[in-house]
Amino acid sequence: MILPMPHVHTSTFKVRFYECDPYGHVNNANYLRYMQEAAFEASAAAGYDLRRYAQMGRVWYAHATDIEYVRPVQYGDTVEVKTWVADFRRVTSRRAYELYSAATGALVARATTDWAFLDAATQKPIPIPDELIHTFWPEGAPASFAPRERFPSAPPAPEGAYRLRKRVQWRECDSAGHVNNAVYAEWAEECGMQCIAHYRWPVTRMAEAGIGIFYRRMWIEYLRPALFDDEIEITAWLSQVKRATAMRHFSVTRPADGALLARINILGVCADVRSGAPRRIPSEMLDDFAPNIAHCQANGHERGEER
Repeated sequence: MILPMPHVHTSTFKVRFYECDPYGHVNNANYLRYMQEAAFEASAAAGYDLRRYAQMGRVWYAHATDIEYVRPVQYGDTVEVKTWVADFRRVTSRRAYELYSAATGALVARATTDWAFLDAATQKPIPIPDELIHTFWPEGAPASFAPRERFPSAPPAPEGAYRLRKRVQWRECDSAGHVNNAVYAEWAEECGMQCIAHYRWPVTRMAEAGIGIFYRRMWIEYLRPALFDDEIEITAWLSQVKRATAMRHFSVTRPADGALLARINILGVCADVRSGAPRRIPSEMLDDFAPNIAHCQANGHERGEER
């Protein structure tokens, strides 16, 4: 029996210098930008570019992203992004991605993004037409798809949760009129950097200790759009602290109406900045961050629990 296969599209990106962070690696948020652009190119190659969607009065909005970082990419590297539609539900679709080094063929990241199909005028979900489904699954879509993993839950924020308020900048908004998906990852990074400084472990101190905190996996759930000049509050706290890893949680809210705009979970690993090998989180760091750590005893997540 031959199973139906989706159309697979490959986009290629040359890493720009300004896309890299102080470690010399592509910034985590830029992986999301590669993915978003590859999705647009894949849809256009199938005959559904942004102009056609506009004529239809329809739009795709990202609802959730899950990305696993496998190995770093550096300035001058070329990244190949392979993408395909992994499933269709009534009003949503999951797009899968695999990112490779063009030079070595090594996998550098894998990801999925759940997209919601909306009426552009009402901004309400609308059923995905059969014609569109057939375009991305030329041999016909399967009768059913594998269940999706749920967005990982977070424990309640502890009293020592760090909070950052800021206003949405014009440059952070895209042509859809609201904050671009990748910007939420940048906000999490900005809040995270201020949080570690607040708890006396800025990157300069970590550098002196020869360690850094690197992303292993990131989940983002987009719940409501943030708009230009909105005041937002980003809250950061930790849980599931183990020997060399910890989960950092972020919530993005709009204080004006109390709306929850997004949730972000990031699995970070403490690693040697030179070799990239995991390192035990220093006990002094755990002591300093104690007020920021939410303990989840019911789930077996304790500070210092071995992996």
